[in-house]
Amino acid sequence: MTEHIYAHDHPESDRVRGGGFTLWFTGLSGSGKSTIAHLVGPELDRRGHFVEYLDGDTVRTRLSKGLGFSKEDRDTNIERIGWVASRITRQGGAVIAAAISPYEETRAKARGLVEEFGSFVEVYVKASVDECARRDVNGLYAKAFAGEIKGFTGVDDPYEEPRSPEVVVDTETTEPEEAAALVIAKLETLGLIAAGVRA
Repeated sequence: MTEHIYAHDHPESDRVRGGGFTLWFTGLSGSGKSTIAHLVGPELDRRGHFVEYLDGDTVRTRLSKGLGFSKEDRDTNIERIGWVASRITRQGGAVIAAAISPYEETRAKARGLVEEFGSFVEVYVKASVDECARRDVNGLYAKAFAGEIKGFTGVDDPYEEPRSPEVVVDTETTEPEEAAALVIAKLETLGLIAAGVRA
């Protein structure tokens, strides 16, 4: 663990309710959200949890097909993910949501929906725009910098950093496996998963 990885306490989320919970990975495109999420998921499954993934790209092709990238459409997309996450949480599932979710207010709405039924654990996957652009094999950042794509988060559309997420991981200094281990440790601390389970 390095000084670049740290966790915050959330009184509302830290209450152990039992049953389901939602892990909400937020960060810029290319920050490493899905990579870390797909390392955490199998570990939760191994520990006996029913795991459901709500990946931003997948949701846009299924649940939110037809939505654009205006603020209104982005808010609608995130609110839909939050609503589905709340339903699965209610049924005792472990939801792993990975979406840019750039706006603080909309993330708060998603938290509110989930916390009616279980815990919401926000994981801020942090990386600079320059680093995310360097990782971008599809060249979307380059097109955004060139003005070929408008409304691109982190370039000409804002990303509002979480004010007090449960976990912050800086992926410029931290390997995905270490980041996943921190998330698992936080879930253990919160009492959402059993501590010290080994295969």
